[in-house]
Amino acid sequence: MKEKLLNVSERAKKAGSRGDFAAFFMLLPSLFLLVTMSVYPFFWLFRYVCYDYNGFNAYFTGSRNFVRMLGDTTFWRSVVHTFEYAGLKLVFIVPLSLLLAVLLNQKLTGTGIFRGIYFMPTVISAAIYSLIFGFIFAVYNGVLNASLQKLGIIGAPIDWLGNAGIVMLSIVIVAVWGGFGNYMILFISGMTSIPEEVYESSKIDGANGIQTFFRITLPMLSPVLKVILMLAITNAFKDYQSILVLTDGGPNNRSHVMFSYIYKLIFSSSTTPQIGYATMLSIVAALIIGIVTAVYMFVARKLDDVI
Repeated sequence: MKEKLLNVSERAKKAGSRGDFAAFFMLLPSLFLLVTMSVYPFFWLFRYVCYDYNGFNAYFTGSRNFVRMLGDTTFWRSVVHTFEYAGLKLVFIVPLSLLLAVLLNQKLTGTGIFRGIYFMPTVISAAIYSLIFGFIFAVYNGVLNASLQKLGIIGAPIDWLGNAGIVMLSIVIVAVWGGFGNYMILFISGMTSIPEEVYESSKIDGANGIQTFFRITLPMLSPVLKVILMLAITNAFKDYQSILVLTDGGPNNRSHVMFSYIYKLIFSSSTTPQIGYATMLSIVAALIIGIVTAVYMFVARKLDDVI
């Protein structure tokens, strides 16, 4: 009897080892892509932190890139602009996505069509819809200025993308339009997991729509909301495509964020590529995003403990 049990256990171990072996080989292509496309390029960056590298020749410069970064006022202003841009975008995009999700989660005719319409901008390239908004924001012959003038709201055309006072708000409007549909769908997915019995019980107890939202929907959406906030924060800090298309960092570097400035250092046609210095700035930018994400996760965990 004992021998039979031992044979069964040995067979189980062999089967388990075969399964682990097969699982490893199935994961191998994904692991290979992860290493070659993400891990290796990340460590490749550290290679040129101490070099003046233009894509062809690399010259060791020691700590010169680090010293230059400390005195680079344009970069540190772009860091401030990044926080400004991310803050404005979060203030608008998350509440708007949640509001539309609540409205479109109702069992009404045509809600599916509106979901598709609002989600459509997320499948369009940021460069394409930014180009479209560039024509909308145009000073002369722009749709926005023409409409506002016809309505009598403004007397003269406004330079939406050339005025340092409003350029950031104009860019945020474009970013919100291009991204709110994605978060709206995530909110709707979270709402579908809330049992209908909970809403029916609240109606029996006499709760109105506002009370139902704040007492039932919002608390039960908290796990989804935390994920959406994390995605929104990281995406906002990494945005730069719309800025390059709409303003190219202008006027006078007012709309430059971290990654648009780094992009210009590498790919600008007017200067020699500064890959070594841009590498240093990329690592600092990644550290800033990492710190912001860690702070958010710490605060979210503390709020969970309090609640």
